[in-house]
Amino acid sequence: MKKIILVLFLALLSVDVYAQFEDPEIRKVDHSERAQFEDRFADISWTGQGLYNPITIDRIPTVELRSRLQAVFGDPTQKIGDLINERNFRPAKAVQFEYWFIIDGEMPLMILDLDGPFENGLVYVGASRYIDMMPQVKRILNRMLMNEAGDLESFSDYFYSPERDQWYLVEYQDGEFAHEAIDRPSNFN
Repeated sequence: MKKIILVLFLALLSVDVYAQFEDPEIRKVDHSERAQFEDRFADISWTGQGLYNPITIDRIPTVELRSRLQAVFGDPTQKIGDLINERNFRPAKAVQFEYWFIIDGEMPLMILDLDGPFENGLVYVGASRYIDMMPQVKRILNRMLMNEAGDLESFSDYFYSPERDQWYLVEYQDGEFAHEAIDRPSNFN
């Protein structure tokens, strides 16, 4: 009887140990879910701590990462066009794209560009109470974005650079990356 209890105990213990090494579930927040996300996580203390250790995706041009994010997760949660007509919008605070995620049903995470198509890597922010999970989440994102197939997907975004006082059309189409200086888009009042 003691052997049976010991075997059951060890079996249960091994399940718990295995669960600690499982990949987290990463769910992208859709454009239509932004308000619910903001309401749910309104009181979160955001930080980038735990996400600073450089890995492969930190050395890749942001424009390529945008294409890889499109291939893995689809359209961004929001882009500059979603923000521009807001009352408190300031172009200097705008980004080209933002992907919002909920990790394991409870941890919020945002990924955004640093300087549109002109930099490498991304900016990551998550809830400070989950700092211990952030390195693992970043490694999983790295693996997802840098898969063996190296999938790239077409996209088209606008970006405003306050340093250059210039609007850009940023695209990946027909296997080519491009960022073209343009006038302010007419649909952005």
